[in-house]
Amino acid sequence: MKKIFDIFKEQWIHRHLIWQLSIYQIKSQYANHYLGVFWNILQPAMQVLIYYIVFGMGLRGVRGDIGEIPFIMHLISGLFPWLFLSQGINAASNSIQSQLSLVTKMKFPSSTLISIAVVNNIINLLMTTLLILVLSVWNGYSEPVHYLGFIYFLIASYSFIFAFGLIMSSLVILVRDMKNVLQNVIRMFFFLTPIFWSLEGVHPLLQTITAFNPFAYLVMNYRQAFVLSDAPLYGDFGDHLYFWSLTLLLLYVGVHIHYRFRNKLIDYL
Repeated sequence: MKKIFDIFKEQWIHRHLIWQLSIYQIKSQYANHYLGVFWNILQPAMQVLIYYIVFGMGLRGVRGDIGEIPFIMHLISGLFPWLFLSQGINAASNSIQSQLSLVTKMKFPSSTLISIAVVNNIINLLMTTLLILVLSVWNGYSEPVHYLGFIYFLIASYSFIFAFGLIMSSLVILVRDMKNVLQNVIRMFFFLTPIFWSLEGVHPLLQTITAFNPFAYLVMNYRQAFVLSDAPLYGDFGDHLYFWSLTLLLLYVGVHIHYRFRNKLIDYL
């Protein structure tokens, strides 16, 4: 447990550096683009349009409402958090490999690179979430107090991605095949997460898989905050207990792997 405390202490001590480098990466990413950071909204919006044409209109005809919300809102409230989660996982997993030379030059903990990757994607998520917030308020999909669930989503997502990133950021350097494995696993979870489909009326096997799918838990909590009005958070006590137990397990394993190899990773590059 001391190692877990130490690694979060590193994030807190270097919180200003994490924020500054996250902002710098976003600015440098769009430095030569006319539309700049607006691409953070345009790119997800174009993906929504494509998926709506395919899944909302192309397959089995025009989709109707899902529950009390239109299919397009169901799609947006599932795809936006998924893009954040998948891009955050990939960025966190590749953060040390892509910027290890920066750590050796500036002498700060390599674990902060994982936080920088996550914070970078959180900033991007805030831009797309603003669109959903406007649509939610305009149509009265959710109670104002339910928007606090978005804060829970951010805390839970950061914890999960950071824990997962601690493991994968070392493994992608030690075992080069892990990067390809990760991409295929994320692609599989894309279809196993209720982004396009609803949990109601699906096959019992898929409901069981969803119950053990941490991505589904996070996506549904995001959707719960903005378009579903029955409760601020998704799931019961068992769902919360499972997610946080899994996250703590990943964090425990990740911390030990990270501290064991953090000073040796440069030798594997």
